[in-house]
Amino acid sequence: MDDVSETDRNSTPSTDISVLGLGAMGSALATALLDAGRSVTVWNRTPGHAKDLVARGAGAADSVPAAVLASPVVIACLLDHSSVEETLGLAAGELRGRTLVNVTTTTPNEARTLASWAADHGIDYLDGAIMAVPAMIGSRAGQIFYSGSRAAYDALLPTLDVWATSEFHGEDAGRASLVDLAMLSGMYQMFTGFFHGAAMAATMGMSASDFAARQAPFLAAMTEELAGYAKVIDGGDYSVAGQQSLDFSDLSHIVRASEEQGIDPAPIAAVQALISRQIEAGYGSEGLPRVVESLRADG
Repeated sequence: MDDVSETDRNSTPSTDISVLGLGAMGSALATALLDAGRSVTVWNRTPGHAKDLVARGAGAADSVPAAVLASPVVIACLLDHSSVEETLGLAAGELRGRTLVNVTTTTPNEARTLASWAADHGIDYLDGAIMAVPAMIGSRAGQIFYSGSRAAYDALLPTLDVWATSEFHGEDAGRASLVDLAMLSGMYQMFTGFFHGAAMAATMGMSASDFAARQAPFLAAMTEELAGYAKVIDGGDYSVAGQQSLDFSDLSHIVRASEEQGIDPAPIAAVQALISRQIEAGYGSEGLPRVVESLRADG
């Protein structure tokens, strides 16, 4: 049972939007809404986090049901999928008839699970995946991908655009998360490649800062190759002229050099394993983009 009175339960919402979760990102989302003139109610599991927002004009709820009842639109920005389930479970009845936008990082199937739960409880559900750091919220520099209820997206777009550039990816609630995590995969593997290279360069006394000054412009130039690789992958013909072959792309010398310097070759060894799988299958003369076939479920 919750501590919301029957009077409060039947009252008209008093604010435009409620934000559940006031970590760095949740606070940034709430701040941007206030700056844009929206009325906001906030709730956080740990008391005290709402102080600055209240000073800016937000209302503070002392329970999840109270926060939900305060607004027709509820934003969940929590730690993970389990925390979302636990928190929303406290106010399933109060959420009925409202719009829920979950911007907590989840997997595609977790987003679909939440969408199914929302449908069962009469809740209009929109899943959001934030491609931005808190400092980028409130500008067009960041991106937020959405999927799920098209009606909710269309109705809320003027508000969603307060945060960042909005992009709708379809009514399958898991699609926004999938695109988000796919993009993060590329980012983290790029960072790890840099860390590996910096560790190698450090063995000859080069600082990470000096290495970064050389690596950053090189990586920026190499991103120009992505569109060409994408065209080959989409075409499905890895033998088109003008590509660097898998045989030429053998990276075993980088693996050996890492080992010679006492550096764990794991990041580059993983890439070499994908290349080797295609070479061993007889595709050594084909282009480097064929590595994607090693990554597919039937590869």
